[in-house]
Amino acid sequence: MSSVPQSIYLFSTSILLLVSSLSIGHITSSYPLSQLGARPNGSTLLSWCTSQFLQQKGVVGYDVIQGAFSPWIRILLHTSLYIATWSFFLFLMECTSTDSPPLVTSFASTTILYGTIFFYNIKYGGAVSDPGNARSDKIRRKPQWTDVKTNFTQVFTNTSNTVKWRCAVAEDSHTVTKCRFGVSEDNNEKVNITGEPAGRQIWTTLQRKDEESKDESKLEEDAIMEMACGGREVGFNPSKNPNSCDQIFRAQQIKSYLSISPNHTLPCTKTKPNTPLEAAKKAIHFYSMLQTEDGHWAGDYGGPHFLMPGVIIAWYVMGRPDEMLDKHQCNMMMHYITVHQQTDGGWGTHIESPSTMFGTVLNYVALRLLDPHNKHTPVCQKARSFITEQGGAIMASSWAKFWLCLLGCMEWEGHNSVPPEMWLLPNWIPFHPGRLWCHCRMVYLPMGYLYGARFVYPNAETDALIASLREELYTEPYESIAWDQTRHLVAPMDNYSPIPWVMEFLQNCLALYERWFIFQPFKNWVRKKALKFSVEYMDAEDLSTNYIDIGPVNKALNMVSAYHAAGNNVKEPKVQKHMMRIPDYLWLAEDGMKMQGYNGSQCWDTSFAIQAVYECGLLDEFPDLSKKVWAYLERTQILSTEVSQDTPAFQGESALNRSKYYRHVSLGGWPFSTSAHGWPISDCTGEGLKGVLSLQHSRVVKESIQDGKLNDISMKRLYDAVNVLLMYQNEDGGWATYENNRGFGWYEQLNPSEVFGDIMIDYSYVECSMASLTGLVEFHEMYPDHRVDEISAAVRRGRDFMKSIQREDGSWYGSWACCFTYGCWFGIEGLIKAGELNTSPAIQRCCAFLLSKQRENGGWGEDFTSCYDKDYAMNGMKDYGDDGSGVVNTGWALLALSAAKCDDVEAIRKGVQYLMRRQLPCGDWPQEGIAGVFNRSCGITYTAYRNVFPIWALGRCVTTYGDALNEEVKEEK
Repeated sequence: MSSVPQSIYLFSTSILLLVSSLSIGHITSSYPLSQLGARPNGSTLLSWCTSQFLQQKGVVGYDVIQGAFSPWIRILLHTSLYIATWSFFLFLMECTSTDSPPLVTSFASTTILYGTIFFYNIKYGGAVSDPGNARSDKIRRKPQWTDVKTNFTQVFTNTSNTVKWRCAVAEDSHTVTKCRFGVSEDNNEKVNITGEPAGRQIWTTLQRKDEESKDESKLEEDAIMEMACGGREVGFNPSKNPNSCDQIFRAQQIKSYLSISPNHTLPCTKTKPNTPLEAAKKAIHFYSMLQTEDGHWAGDYGGPHFLMPGVIIAWYVMGRPDEMLDKHQCNMMMHYITVHQQTDGGWGTHIESPSTMFGTVLNYVALRLLDPHNKHTPVCQKARSFITEQGGAIMASSWAKFWLCLLGCMEWEGHNSVPPEMWLLPNWIPFHPGRLWCHCRMVYLPMGYLYGARFVYPNAETDALIASLREELYTEPYESIAWDQTRHLVAPMDNYSPIPWVMEFLQNCLALYERWFIFQPFKNWVRKKALKFSVEYMDAEDLSTNYIDIGPVNKALNMVSAYHAAGNNVKEPKVQKHMMRIPDYLWLAEDGMKMQGYNGSQCWDTSFAIQAVYECGLLDEFPDLSKKVWAYLERTQILSTEVSQDTPAFQGESALNRSKYYRHVSLGGWPFSTSAHGWPISDCTGEGLKGVLSLQHSRVVKESIQDGKLNDISMKRLYDAVNVLLMYQNEDGGWATYENNRGFGWYEQLNPSEVFGDIMIDYSYVECSMASLTGLVEFHEMYPDHRVDEISAAVRRGRDFMKSIQREDGSWYGSWACCFTYGCWFGIEGLIKAGELNTSPAIQRCCAFLLSKQRENGGWGEDFTSCYDKDYAMNGMKDYGDDGSGVVNTGWALLALSAAKCDDVEAIRKGVQYLMRRQLPCGDWPQEGIAGVFNRSCGITYTAYRNVFPIWALGRCVTTYGDALNEEVKEEK
């Protein structure tokens, strides 16, 4: 009887070790809860082990917040894999030799192979957070519009008077919402709006009593409108520029500013500034007029065209409740969609995008739902022609198809499976949805629920409009479409991220799982449990965000899910609370009403703005501005005020809840928008912290705190912010957005969206890394005794990360704005703050890159194609800028170069002169091309950027270069 080969013993040992490691990791997942999300100190696996052993830092098993096993479990898993590899070599020797193979030889072979692969991957493996080089498949088509100017105030009237809109903020906005939903002090137990009001901004036709009685005859109406228009005529003409310049809001704020005090005056438009500092001061004067009563700056954060159709479809399938969208809002939405239609009949994915099926199908459907009688209008006829030319709605991307399925205009067999059962897998499974980037995760959570429940508009089969749409959207009869064969169809214009073959194969497998009878008993049993968990998870998200939700897509989907879970009862309290928060996402500008990419960018814009004023040295010259910003930032720190802690969101901050629902720690962070939104972000926390630290240098702010006129921000609250930043740092040394990176680079092979790039995991970004790192540095400079070693280590690792993703040409790719000038500012500033010398190769290469992109007029310019193509726009901002340059890109470039103390003073001077030439007489700057971007392929609007970054750049250049800037400016004048 032959003996059992040694390789079998080794392989069995590896399996036993693997099973034991996974079992221990599973059983001790998130234990102890007090250490959830805490990363042991160090930068290597061995140093993490030592830190965990000596300092008792980190969980014992799998940490759902980090998306990783503890260091000790990982060592056991590596050992298991090593032994399995050893057994394989030993098996090969056993098969080729009659003699007993020496264990030493096989052990040595294994060590060499395993060690080589391991260290090669560390040294040369592509960093998962590297955004990559230029795309070969670049965008070629250009959007086109008819040269027509519209002014909606002349289009929509109620009887004889124009409808008056106003932006209500903070407590006033809550009052408006309560009035709309009939909530009073006596009946607010079941339905009420919760969360900190600060920062909330909604548009309403309900006028304030104190506003109705104001005499506006003395206000300088013509001057106000001229200032509010940003150098344009009143109205909107997308053929000139499809970006709004916020005429409606800015006019309202300027009127309000003048009416508050007789001492408030408009900036003088007859004289030009003689120095950069005078230009900055005039710009701050103008921008201070736009500050809202609670201290933040509001503005248009629209741009994407695929967002508003989602909420319109949700409104329709829920029975068109008037308290959700009234006739005035519907009119403004129709106006917005109509004026953005392009000459080919389509709509882009965003306002500067050429037409896509994604944008066109959704906006066409939205128009039809808003007005069932508009089928034969020229707008709808042109849109139908575009859709037909592309092959019908079966060629739209998957997100558009999903909305069509909910509406009853497409069968569920035409959409790939979104199985909610994935949530029931063990958290440590390599592809668990809890590892996904939170925006991706929170969209596919309600998608999974609605797909699993096969929700369809309850009246779809009897609604004449749905029957008509089934005819209008397709090139063949609806009943004859072989839906299963259309699942993978997508128009080339939508296909930014083609579905890889492996994902297509898996989707085909899931299609069999969905329909083969053999799987039905198991599927029905497990799906019931999955749907139950999905509802619980959505409830947790709703409560943690006061029913705002993380973004507009999951907002609408969560609302429809709540409606379905409530038995299609629109009066159910959860559904009512959802509808109360729809206005948070809607914004009104001269192009109509749109849905924003978030509930605003309030905290982000305000944090930048106050740092700009600080670097100009003008905090105390604008005391009201500074005090109001402090009050706003104090109220906006997440879960840190009495109001925010008196909400269900604060109860959801428990470690047990965070472990169950994959939530990073929130307490002490700052948001992108409002405290009520509830999701802290690394860069927003860093910039919010720096904003607060900047204001601590203001005499008037310190005196107001001492006098009790402003609330103080305690040291504990600052420590909470630092804790959030330290916990956000990834293993690669960088910082991601909302959470630690929990997944792997290969997840993008499973990206089902088609239209977006790099959405599957939370990558480390140069922007998030700089903001977080510099926040820690500036805190440490003012409070040097708190968590000294941890902050120093975090800064050092962050610096190394930023250098690792710098491109060979010296630039950094900007993932959240357009694009390389933005990335270079963050890259240089982060390295300089981390202690990098301005003479270092990394800094000098980036300076050389920026100087090579300066245009003849002294400015810098890029457009959205830089982001989409991952390549610097050859013609700069040709379409919507000034001879290829733009004030925002120029501001970023100057911020970067002056942070590096670039010795090419002439280039700096030319850039400063460009900003001064482009400044409007009132102190504003013109709205140019779209500034923001997300997921590589979609642009988004930041109307605040045209004010904030030129101010900041001027202030920093003055501080860095002093009088060297002024003489040439005078000579030019």
